Amino acid sequence: AGTIFRNPDLAATLERIAREGRDVFYRGTIALTIDRFCKRVGCFLSARDLAEHTSTWVEPVSVNYRGYDVWELPPNGQGIAVLQMLNILEAFDLRSMGHNSVEALHHLVEAKKIVFEDRAKFYADPEFNAIPVAELISREYARNRRQLLDPEKASSEIPAGDPKLQTGDTIYLTVADQDHNMISLIQSNFAGFGSGLVPDGLGFGLQNRGALFNLEEGHFNSYAPHKRPFHTIIPAFVTREGEPFLSFGVMGGSMQPQGHVQILINLIDFGMNLQEAGDAPRFFHRGSSSETGSIMRDGGELALESGVPEEVRKGLAARGHRLVSSEGDFGGYQAIGYDAVDDVYRGASESRKDGMASGY
Repeated sequence: AGTIFRNPDLAATLERIAREGRDVFYRGTIALTIDRFCKRVGCFLSARDLAEHTSTWVEPVSVNYRGYDVWELPPNGQGIAVLQMLNILEAFDLRSMGHNSVEALHHLVEAKKIVFEDRAKFYADPEFNAIPVAELISREYARNRRQLLDPEKASSEIPAGDPKLQTGDTIYLTVADQDHNMISLIQSNFAGFGSGLVPDGLGFGLQNRGALFNLEEGHFNSYAPHKRPFHTIIPAFVTREGEPFLSFGVMGGSMQPQGHVQILINLIDFGMNLQEAGDAPRFFHRGSSSETGSIMRDGGELALESGVPEEVRKGLAARGHRLVSSEGDFGGYQAIGYDAVDDVYRGASESRKDGMASGY
């Protein structure tokens, strides 16, 4: 999943190259090799499936958070969860609460829990469902959902909204060139090495993102032929007054929208630089209702990195958050920031895993 900012001619050229490459791929031996391999090992992917697949170019959607336009891709991914969380949080003075304070972390975690109920219910393939994207990311809807946030107590259960009423194997890459073209790109095979199936002689594994379908009939994300499953990969952009400000991503399954929001709040609310925003200690909440059918009944679990002070941990526990230890679940961040005044790029890379920022 990728997004190109600024140059529509470049986007058209890449679309043509992708189309021509797809035609060569499906007429050639690669698709036939995959077909033969899948028949032999008993999986259902066929050359016909590959031939009938088409990639889509979609328009990103955005909300304005304190003067910054944050851009994400719409479903079937989870990018709009970032926008919904920011809409809820904009009403609170996070800066005065203090970075990674009990109050700030409580509000961030509760906003995440509220939004993930909508994620579980509505995020799916828009070719099969009328996804109410505009309503979900509207300020009016955020005002209604914000009422579910108790500033003193962690929630155990949260209902999904009705806007119509009025571990992962992922890489992230961002690149910018001398002509001010910027690209934000993320790719994932899903679990570990994907399906673990490698077609004979081809040297790459087949993904298993279809595991994120819901088998409940009538659910937005229910399994169906030619339907795309819900997926977690979300490249992102930020603009300010129409100019590019940031191209970034945070790897890590359901951590991704949580990570996006934490990075943005570190930059915008707390004035951190690009690297500081990624290095700051993070939280990761898990156990919300999911797109595959599970329902949150106990408030889920909250993991905090070691840099969060003990008194903050005790304060969150006192508000009802169930704290757990976790290693390696806090995402992987990469970013390029653009300074329009000095016409300079700045890069930042994750300190928690492999990655690098390289200039030219």
